[in-house]
Amino acid sequence: MPDWDAIRYFLEVARTQRASAAAQRLGVRHSTVTRRIRALEQDLGVTLFEKSRASGYTPTEEGLRFFAHAEQVESTLLAARESLSGAAQMPSGHLRIGSTEGFGSTVLTPLMVDFQRRHPAMTLDIMPVPRFISLSKREADIAIALERPQRGPYLCTKLADYSLRLYGTRDYLASHAPIRRQADLGRHTFIGYVDELLFSDRLRYLDDLVQPSRVVFRSTSVLAQYQAALGGQALAILPCFLAAQDERLEPVLADSILVTRSFWMYCHEDLRRTRRVMALWDYLKQTVALNRDLLHGRARVLRTPAGDWTPSYAAQRPGHGDHGDPASAA
Repeated sequence: MPDWDAIRYFLEVARTQRASAAAQRLGVRHSTVTRRIRALEQDLGVTLFEKSRASGYTPTEEGLRFFAHAEQVESTLLAARESLSGAAQMPSGHLRIGSTEGFGSTVLTPLMVDFQRRHPAMTLDIMPVPRFISLSKREADIAIALERPQRGPYLCTKLADYSLRLYGTRDYLASHAPIRRQADLGRHTFIGYVDELLFSDRLRYLDDLVQPSRVVFRSTSVLAQYQAALGGQALAILPCFLAAQDERLEPVLADSILVTRSFWMYCHEDLRRTRRVMALWDYLKQTVALNRDLLHGRARVLRTPAGDWTPSYAAQRPGHGDHGDPASAA
């Protein structure tokens, strides 16, 4: 029977697919990781990884089956540790949350500062990145994405709808041809995404508005597009929660150009038993709802809960309560 250390080493290698990366996360030498994996394979009598210089450690069919069981062991131990350490009264430990770049930098980060202030026994990693976060590789405990996961053992909920509008600086609008209707946009230049590098079709905003030739500045980063718009040389479709907080930007054709998208929040189904994850889950549901006006451009300031905030988990047993619906395999 493999011990917990062996399972822990296996999980890190399976998630990173590199012995060197696993060693760094575990704080041990590369040789220690490879030795422990060989010993585990001998104990189990199966090959858990296909190994190559190009692709690293790729789980075999047996490795994938063992991975599912190993994750259950990990989740059970984490829940047991929280229960025995008194985490039912005060959540503690480490959490990593991944998010889209603009939302993560503009909204999520200041909210997480407030959350950490309320839960000083917890530490946080915030990952605002212009790509999808892989929960199967445990890149994060909670992910916030533009699309709902179609399959997998995930606890999932719609976090919020949000709006995007066309924005330009006051100087740009004052020095260029007036825009009274959508047909006037043909005389203007725009900022957008690099089409072939889009990580989601939900980011295709400009296709229905302007010709590709009118897009003169492109970036994979919404923050870079925001900075380019502030340069005053072109117009950009930006999330209201980003642009509405900056008085240098003005919405253009606000009554007719409006894009609506959604944020989905999800985590592994087995993490619903951990109070630190559910504490953050509940906090995000409540605080993002509190900022509905900012998400739709009707407010310019981010709000945090006033006074003491009591999460719903405080009155519930682990694994109970309205935390969303699991997204299961089709």
